[in-house]
Amino acid sequence: MARLVVRLNEDWYDLAVSSGLLDHRREFLVLLPHGTHTHQAVLHKRNQHYGRRAAPAVWTRVRLLDRWDIMGRGAASAFLGIRAGHPGFGMMALDSSVYISCSTGEIGVDVLAVRHPDRSANILQQLEWYAHWEYPRADKELQKRIAVWLAGRAPSAVSRSDR
Repeated sequence: MARLVVRLNEDWYDLAVSSGLLDHRREFLVLLPHGTHTHQAVLHKRNQHYGRRAAPAVWTRVRLLDRWDIMGRGAASAFLGIRAGHPGFGMMALDSSVYISCSTGEIGVDVLAVRHPDRSANILQQLEWYAHWEYPRADKELQKRIAVWLAGRAPSAVSRSDR
């Protein structure tokens, strides 16, 4: 497991640098659950029943220090995953020009990096789909916010008929 964590950290750093996630101060945004203060609080929220509504996630500004371990200790903290070697997080450049998502799949770690996510046809299609998703447990407030953001864009790069 230790070698896996080292390799995941190396690959994450290469991707973060090459994609432009980090600014000149090595700062970026991390998507964290709002109101989360401890490892146990995160685990508790994950185990809640569907009827209880989890607090919305928020973007938090962070700086990569000289000593870091995102895929090991970071993932084990429950803020960046579920345990060492099993990451799960969203990260974005401060200027929103790069988005990186990481999750642990059945047979490996899945990573998605998108430059200019606000211009990506695939991302825009997914957002439009979610904004109109008729599912009782969908986050209605988030759906409204997405719909307003999409409506405020220049002529839509995506139409509902293209989905």
